[in-house]
Amino acid sequence: MLQTKNLAIVILNWNGKALLEQFLPSVIKHSEDAIIYVADNASTDDSVTFVSKHFPTVKHIQNTENGGYAKGYNDALKHIEEPLLCLLNSDIEVTENWLQPIMSEFNSTTTAIIQPKILDYKNKSHFEYAGAAGGFIDKYGFPYCRGRIFDTIEEDHGQYNDTKTIFWASGACFFIRNEVFKSLKGFDETYFAHMEEIDLCWSAFNANYITKYVGNSTVYHVGGATLNNTNPKKTYLNFRNSLITLLKHTDAHVLFRIMFKMVLDGIAAIRFLFQLKPAFFFAILKAHLSFYFSLTRLLKQRKQESKRSGYYETVSIVWSYFIKKRTQF
Repeated sequence: MLQTKNLAIVILNWNGKALLEQFLPSVIKHSEDAIIYVADNASTDDSVTFVSKHFPTVKHIQNTENGGYAKGYNDALKHIEEPLLCLLNSDIEVTENWLQPIMSEFNSTTTAIIQPKILDYKNKSHFEYAGAAGGFIDKYGFPYCRGRIFDTIEEDHGQYNDTKTIFWASGACFFIRNEVFKSLKGFDETYFAHMEEIDLCWSAFNANYITKYVGNSTVYHVGGATLNNTNPKKTYLNFRNSLITLLKHTDAHVLFRIMFKMVLDGIAAIRFLFQLKPAFFFAILKAHLSFYFSLTRLLKQRKQESKRSGYYETVSIVWSYFIKKRTQF
């Protein structure tokens, strides 16, 4: 039977001394017997020295460059042998007994990937944008969550205190069996950041692995601590990576879905112009150009992976939310 001593909690850090100082104590306090690592992405601040001095029980892995979330974790996890992994953002506050429901699920089922309930650290009665109560995706590649659809965030009334099969788990707090992570060849490093966990979960789905949400485990996430929504780079990564993910994995009618997604992206870009946000308009344009230049590689990747249907809602979440005004899962 797997125990917490079989779990490696890996926190990826890049110039995050303040976040580690604030949030690492809760991880240490509430993660008894788990092995805690800080994987440093070539920081230029003194966060590594700080952790070594103040948290001597925490192990250190030094990456040679800042390859973002995807490459950072790929490089770090090569050094870890524990059978269970928890990829934990540095801006997460964990709670007492948060690991027990997760371990129970791993021990009693063949579940490969798990996400806990993710609430907003700044507004603890509400779900947090990045993951909420487990992720899904529509047929045009738009991700959404139980507890969060686009910018509408639900208050937590215990409505998602369940254990449920989901399509994708949030990278903010992402549990996965080590052997599964390696069998899927880790994250696609071209993503750099944003949606790489959805890409990995889609590969897991196509390989018949199960991803679940466990609502009896709770963490609080700051969100946007490393790259917030006012940064055009985040817009670029989200729009580019969404197209990449859809092309790589969708089972059928891929050309139609890509074209429709691009039309919706174009509408979003024009909306940014009317809002006098030209940097975000150009971020979407840059995202599409990057997608075009990656087509050869992406089509090759698409051929290498089997496809399964049934992963998405039969209607567009855009239609449901903006036209039918359905704002809750």
